[in-house]
Amino acid sequence: MAPKKRFSAEQIVEAAFSIAKSEGMDSISIRKVAEQLGSSIAPIYVNFSDVEELKRAVVQRISQIGQQMIDKQNTGSPFDDIGMASLQFAMEFPLLFRDLVLKPNDYLQHYDQDMGNELVTHMKKDPELAGFTDEELRIILLKMRVFQTGLAVMAINGQLPIAADLKSMKELLDSAAEDVMLAARLRKQPDAQQ
Repeated sequence: MAPKKRFSAEQIVEAAFSIAKSEGMDSISIRKVAEQLGSSIAPIYVNFSDVEELKRAVVQRISQIGQQMIDKQNTGSPFDDIGMASLQFAMEFPLLFRDLVLKPNDYLQHYDQDMGNELVTHMKKDPELAGFTDEELRIILLKMRVFQTGLAVMAINGQLPIAADLKSMKELLDSAAEDVMLAARLRKQPDAQQ
């Protein structure tokens, strides 16, 4: 009898990620991942108890990719880096973006808390955002996330009245960010409190 192939958890996650990229998260199954690896299902069950655990590992991989995209931006403006990385992810992985953002799912259950804390920490490095509390930064992030999500949806669906390239979208994103930050600064002024 031929020896069974062994695969690391990372290899299995990469195979599942490949399926998710091309067919969507709902297409991930133990059988499909085994086919992708040219294996039986046994090596997958050695590393993952079920398909849901594997899908959670794929979502963690997606989060890592998102963080790598933020780190690669490195423009000197962490806030801009977050926005551009989000748009880049949506443009490079439109099917995953749709699955994770537009479909009701539990995949991002802990994302908002975990990634939100990381993003707020990242935003604190931006001199343009100095003086804002963590809660104010969370609100700014939420407003920009709402805008960026809408922008990304329109871009990947071909609904933008401007060119749907990253440069044009960055200009639009920068303009919206300036507006959001200006409004947040105005609300912090003592006269605005009255």
